[in-house]
Amino acid sequence: MVKTTTLGKVYLLGAGPGDPGLMTLKGKALLETADLVIYDALVSPAILAMINPEAEQINAGKRRGRHSKAQDETTALLIEKAQDHAIIVRLKGGDPFVFGRGGEEMADLRRAGVPVEVIPGITAGIAAPAYAGIPVTHRGYSCSVTFVTGHEAAGKYRPQVDWGAIAQGSETIVIYMGLHNLAHITTALQAGGLSADTAIALIRWGTRPEQSELIGTLGTIVAQVEAAQFEAPAVAVVGRVVELQEILGVKHSL
Repeated sequence: MVKTTTLGKVYLLGAGPGDPGLMTLKGKALLETADLVIYDALVSPAILAMINPEAEQINAGKRRGRHSKAQDETTALLIEKAQDHAIIVRLKGGDPFVFGRGGEEMADLRRAGVPVEVIPGITAGIAAPAYAGIPVTHRGYSCSVTFVTGHEAAGKYRPQVDWGAIAQGSETIVIYMGLHNLAHITTALQAGGLSADTAIALIRWGTRPEQSELIGTLGTIVAQVEAAQFEAPAVAVVGRVVELQEILGVKHSL
């Protein structure tokens, strides 16, 4: 622990989707020099191994049904630790500003007068499909992509995602944290105009050695998930680009 006369600085650091080779050089350097690292549940062990061995480490991970710390507790902890730590890293899976609550934390830290900087990371919505051989855009298949959360918290800025508008408005749809709501999502996308034959890929533990994929259609994927006992964490990709997986992909077994 480093005693300082001024407030320490908090870095909201994106760890990427799991493969340690996808960590940015700036991010790796911060982990190696940090005094304190507060990390999320989905940060891979290989990334955690980069942390300065003398740094204090705190698990603030959030997984469905298993929240280590509430969001306001995590922010309060960051503010508290900035009193006596010089370099504080808030380590998040993927990118802090893509469904990572980085904007919320940054605003709270700024209001508290704590210096803060965001260090982007590669988001799973791009990296996981890429490792599965699915480009989210392709000149012959898709010129648009939408990233959307499939896990909606109570009290959000709007009561529900407009799946009908998304079905009509984008050629590729990438859904984060949607596995537990998959039946609702696939039904809503079909009600919005997509065919039951529309291709969908589920990619679990994207970019890690244990990565696996499940390929199907909007009409079949729910039954496939049940049959394969396919579990989170996973991202879903919907659209014609999924068809390219047969050509570009490497098979990852379940």
